[in-house]
Amino acid sequence: MNINEKQLQQVDKQIQRLLQVNNFYGQKLREAGIKGVSSVEEFRQLPFSQKQDLREAYPLGLMAVPEEEVVRIHSSSGTTGTPVIIPYTAKDVDDWAEMFKRCYEFAGITNRDRIQITPGYGLWTAGIGFQNGAEKLGAMVVPMGPGNTNKQIQMMMDMKSTVITATSSYALLLAEEIEKRGIKDKVHLKKGVIGSERWGKKIRDRISSELGIELYDIYGLTEIYGPGIGISCKYDKGMHIWDDYVYLEIIDPKTGENVPDGEFGEIVITTLVKEGAPLIRYRTHDISRIIPGQCPCGSRFPRIDIISGRSDDMIKIKGVNVFPKQIEEVLEGFPELSSEYQIRLSHLDGKDTMRIYVETNGSVNFLEMASKIAAAVKSKIGFTPLVKIVEIGILPRSEKKTKRVIDERYD
Repeated sequence: MNINEKQLQQVDKQIQRLLQVNNFYGQKLREAGIKGVSSVEEFRQLPFSQKQDLREAYPLGLMAVPEEEVVRIHSSSGTTGTPVIIPYTAKDVDDWAEMFKRCYEFAGITNRDRIQITPGYGLWTAGIGFQNGAEKLGAMVVPMGPGNTNKQIQMMMDMKSTVITATSSYALLLAEEIEKRGIKDKVHLKKGVIGSERWGKKIRDRISSELGIELYDIYGLTEIYGPGIGISCKYDKGMHIWDDYVYLEIIDPKTGENVPDGEFGEIVITTLVKEGAPLIRYRTHDISRIIPGQCPCGSRFPRIDIISGRSDDMIKIKGVNVFPKQIEEVLEGFPELSSEYQIRLSHLDGKDTMRIYVETNGSVNFLEMASKIAAAVKSKIGFTPLVKIVEIGILPRSEKKTKRVIDERYD
């Protein structure tokens, strides 16, 4: 999917502005000898940027407008180092709300819906992003934020919320709780807009069937705007990306070269109209592919596949490169298992070991099941893990994102 003429002009305009304000990004472009872009070839020679670059610009080195034009900042979690601070102008906030409104519309959500928002507010972009878009749409917002599951469910019933927005982990926790309490008939949910973490078919099917709702994948990241730069439609054939606001490439993570449409690689995003902190060729580390052809819904917006993992979530163990998605694919082959699993890596007696914890109900022989899973994983990745089977509900549930890989080797 080559960049078009209009998008090239928009990128060139961003580059001119960054060179002029000479912020962190402007200096980076100047050092690389970049004066502008006027062709696909020139665009592909632009340097990539990464999260580490953005961290080095802390606190406000990314700001590309005078401070009086900045109305808000958001920040990535900063759990793995210095946080990334992203400044927003009033237009950025409005553009983001417009994109989010479009997301809701693609999911068939209208101003007659009542949207219960469970992701967090504050520096994180999720809660306020879902809210701004819903208000732009004219829907009734129930801005709960995360946690307090009792109150969450009570409000859901009393307000007759029709849409839930959540991480897949929290949507599952709510679904299990509603099932446990036997109150499904008191809940009026019709749709779920789910984002912020990779989730497999098994967890998707459980949430959908236990809550009796249609699910929509939403995409985005704090550094770009937040959630809302793309969403799946009712045909569920990938996520439409709003290419009038962002240009998206898929590259080979090793070579940095663009891969053909249809092939998996790392998502790279360039913001076309962002004012506060434009980003040029930002490596997201999310793995997906551009889906060729047109969606059955008829939309002209390009589509990417659901996120299948991250180029940086690879585990190296016993000389083998393993992605959590490979383990998940094996577990999906066992209908007796729940969607939840946990991988623990440890170093014992001079050797690395991988333990996989999975949940199942009491109707299966735990030992037999464990050896079947271990054999299936070995045939997929080349070595045998230790498999531990526990009852449903034992593994931790999360109100945010579930941590599925715990590496204790370097603790």
